[in-house]
This record gives sequence, structure tokens and C-alpha cells, in this order.
Amino acid sequence: MRKILVSQCLYGGRAVRYDGADIPATDPRFLRWKEEGRMVPICPEVSGGLPTPRPEAQRVGERVLTKDGKDVTRAYAAGAAEARRLAREHAVAFAILKQGSPSCGSKYIHDGTFGGAKKEGRGLTAEYLQEAGFIVFGEEDMDEAERLLAALD
Repeated sequence: MRKILVSQCLYGGRAVRYDGADIPATDPRFLRWKEEGRMVPICPEVSGGLPTPRPEAQRVGERVLTKDGKDVTRAYAAGAAEARRLAREHAVAFAILKQGSPSCGSKYIHDGTFGGAKKEGRGLTAEYLQEAGFIVFGEEDMDEAERLLAALD
């Protein structure tokens, strides 16, 4: 049975987001895969040593900064490296990560102005995983994830 790396906030059961919440995925396919034991959950920010809750951060070029300008890139990079290690260790089929996140966004992230706008881009974890050859989906990509998993199983 192929495993799936997944953002802990989507997996649920543990508040890990910057705002102290989680936002568990409710798609029936996601829930079935979870029940089957396919999921390998990780919060890259927490794995990188950041607390919950924590100041909101966004990608600004190659760096990740908090709203007050603190550079937290090192923690984000450490968490991304841990996610990549887990993906390799479990030979995951792919990852399903939270869109918009400076770690996990695979199609879009916030634009770095902290004004709510989004732009095309990737978070550090999505970037590390994709550069290592892993396919990364967002939570809205369940149709594509389901097709790929069926082809791989």
C-alpha cells in the first residue's frame, strides 16, 4: 500500500497552524486514505522548531519572514528537509499539502505583503519535495491524487 505525505493541519487531531488551529480535510477520499493508514502527517514548521501558535510568516523571495520582519527561513528549511526525509523513508506516492502556506503551498502562496493577496508560487516544503522528484498536490486536487494513486496501486 502506497503512503501519502500530508500536512498535519489537513490530517487533523493536532493544532499546528500559526494561529493555533487545524483545518482537517473532509473529502471522503482523503478520509478513506487516512482510515486505511496511508497518511504520513507532518507540520514542517513545527518539525523545524517553531511553536504553535507562532507569528504569521510569508515567503519573500528566497526567505520566509514574519510580519515584523524576523527571518525564519532556517526553521522553514529544516522542516522542509524533514518532510523530504519522511517522504523518502516512506517511499510516498505523493504529497497533499496545504495551499497558500509558506511551507506547503504548491501552486500559490501569500504574496509577502501580509495584506491577504496570493500569488503563484511554492512554499519551501513543496519546493524541496518537488525538487526531490515527488509530486505535490494541494487539498483541492483530490481528483488528480485519486487517479495517480489508482495508477500506482
